[in-house]
Amino acid sequence: MEFLTDFKPETVQPQEIEGRSFQMIDEEVGEHSYSPEQYKVVQRVIHASADFELGKSLVFHPKAIEAGIEAIRNGKKVVADVQMVQVGISKPRIEKFGCDVKVYISDKDVMEEAKRLNTTRAIISMRKAMKEADGGIYAIGNAPTALLELIRLVKEGEAKPGLIIGMPVGFVSAAESKEELAKLDIPFITNIGRKGGSTVTVAALNAISLLANKG
Repeated sequence: MEFLTDFKPETVQPQEIEGRSFQMIDEEVGEHSYSPEQYKVVQRVIHASADFELGKSLVFHPKAIEAGIEAIRNGKKVVADVQMVQVGISKPRIEKFGCDVKVYISDKDVMEEAKRLNTTRAIISMRKAMKEADGGIYAIGNAPTALLELIRLVKEGEAKPGLIIGMPVGFVSAAESKEELAKLDIPFITNIGRKGGSTVTVAALNAISLLANKG
């Protein structure tokens, strides 16, 4: 195998690297039908994944961006399905508005209830979250069962999220859970197909928090 020992990066400055990355994304995406605010989310998702197919598959409820910004500025809770999402969220940008990030999947009461009912902790964590995060943002990037349970709770009028960012990755129920989310008449951001994950879910939320911090 031949190594390019003489290769040198264009720049080692973080801001310049990010700026050049977004320029390359814009060039490759070309014309699109997203609004300027929606495209900020698409950019961040592609930047986080280097996956243009995934980025272009994003689907937005017409009020998704507005609802996300409003939830952050009003200090609503952010609920993550797993710790990987919680860790990736840019805390300073949302904490300045009084938001905090909650993840319930490893709570003792959630684990005990899941065992008692012989179901997943992801499902029980959504039942707990709905009692504490009215009007909040739900960021689900790992567990399709969490998203499906949240959708059920919304349909039954028990959960009232301000925004659902639902992009779980996987083969079992992942694509189907996102199809169901796209049918809801509440603000959501999702994508088509099996792709997704914690990283891109975080990227979408961080893009909205950047918008919330402008103006």
